Amino acid sequence: MGRLVTLATRYPRLGALVLGAGAACGFQPLALWPLTLLGLAGLIALVHRAADWRQAALIGWAFGVGHFTVGNFWIATAFTYQAAMPGWLGAIAVVLLSIYLAVYPALATLTAWLIARRHRGALVLALAGGWTITEWLRSWVFTGFAWNPLGITALGSFGRPGLAGLAPYLGTYALSALIVLLAACWWIAAVRAKADWRGIALTLVPVAALLVPLGSGPDKAATGRPFTLVQPNIPQDELNDYTMYEANYQRLAKLSPARAGQGKRLLLWPESGVPDYLREGYPDRYYLDNYGADPVLARQRLGRLAGPGTLLLSGTTDLEVRGRKAVAARNSVTALDATGTIRASYAKAHLVPYGEYLPMRAILTPLGLSRLVPGALDFWPGPGPRTLELGDWGRVGVQVCYEIIFSGQVVDQKNRPDFLFNPSNDGWFGAWGPPQHLAQARLRAIEEGLPVLRATTTGISAVIAADGTVGQYIPHQTAGRIDAALPPALAPTLFARTGNVLPLGWAAVLLVLSLVASRRRRG
Repeated sequence: MGRLVTLATRYPRLGALVLGAGAACGFQPLALWPLTLLGLAGLIALVHRAADWRQAALIGWAFGVGHFTVGNFWIATAFTYQAAMPGWLGAIAVVLLSIYLAVYPALATLTAWLIARRHRGALVLALAGGWTITEWLRSWVFTGFAWNPLGITALGSFGRPGLAGLAPYLGTYALSALIVLLAACWWIAAVRAKADWRGIALTLVPVAALLVPLGSGPDKAATGRPFTLVQPNIPQDELNDYTMYEANYQRLAKLSPARAGQGKRLLLWPESGVPDYLREGYPDRYYLDNYGADPVLARQRLGRLAGPGTLLLSGTTDLEVRGRKAVAARNSVTALDATGTIRASYAKAHLVPYGEYLPMRAILTPLGLSRLVPGALDFWPGPGPRTLELGDWGRVGVQVCYEIIFSGQVVDQKNRPDFLFNPSNDGWFGAWGPPQHLAQARLRAIEEGLPVLRATTTGISAVIAADGTVGQYIPHQTAGRIDAALPPALAPTLFARTGNVLPLGWAAVLLVLSLVASRRRRG
């Protein structure tokens, strides 16, 4: 350990790179949160020793490169499922993305150094506050990429939310600040190098905090609307193969029939559940090019499958047509009743850059670059969080795929839903992406006090109670269904009422305290 500390001190940027990579091991599926605390403690030590503001910023940037490269490397898997670009480009894309995302930790460490210089307490407070703000910035700058906030390492097992149970009072980004503060306990204990009660307390407090079993466990008294949640386990390389459309439909159909005694129920299919265009009015060639059926016949077929008393919610694709030409597509969720009538729909608002649309298409297309989702049309975004009024089936807020990761952006506050439905296709993302995605959906449930139902193509599909506990789930790469009743919603939480004003307020408190501490030390 001593040699590692010496090496990190001699080569701070290399040390920060390694520390950042280790800190990412606290995310799912490894969930090695002690490595996250060690990595952050090492980062604080390096920033404290930084000779000037430039070195402090570079240390934060190097930490971020290691952190985001390891945490997001599942993205590279997506490049193996398309033919437009070579698969090896995926690894390069992850590193380039990490080089950009590392700007945010760099801003946090720069802020901390400028405020605190070598004052320990002020440095810790400033870094925690700065980290909160920069994670919030990361969630919306250039459309945002909020994947894997530090606070998610506080999330306990499926049965208990752990320290993440504080999210209703902090928000995800301030929960990340709490992780920084806990890591600082280890750093301060190491600097003190005394085996007295203070040193022991500083060492044990983070461990106790992250092992505490907050939460009530899975809700076994759910009495809401019955639902059937389906995971067909359709491999990604078969999902968009038109020769497999009928076979894929049959996989879903076999898992979907109503069971005795369910009565009125919701039938929940994943993103990409229906390849047919279900809306009328498109030029005929688009139905033929999609190898699909007449939209009326397709809807009626789905209605018969759902059966009386069932409302089907499934991922679909809609087109935006101008004249006789389609100019864009919408990644949608469509609600169909037993007659095949469209009762409501939602269009995904938070689209994936380079996944669902190609920025700077005129420049990048000639270079041989393409988006990951097949098709020549870019997707257009919908209007944002909406609550679908489904009559006897309740009110549902829909968040398609990675929309669920954006804290404070998932619920229509003026029309609060009964639950959130998160259809997704996680088949792109290897073994690490799906459990990370599920963990972030659990944080949204805790923050908003709303149950979340996840239906995915290959897993992990789950029923998430309003306190973040996972009652039932279908493992990764397993076909199955869940029949259950909707867990109850909680009263609107403090975060649900205030949104990201709450964590930003906590960040302001931390930064003010750091300024006060720094000035007192100088005085």
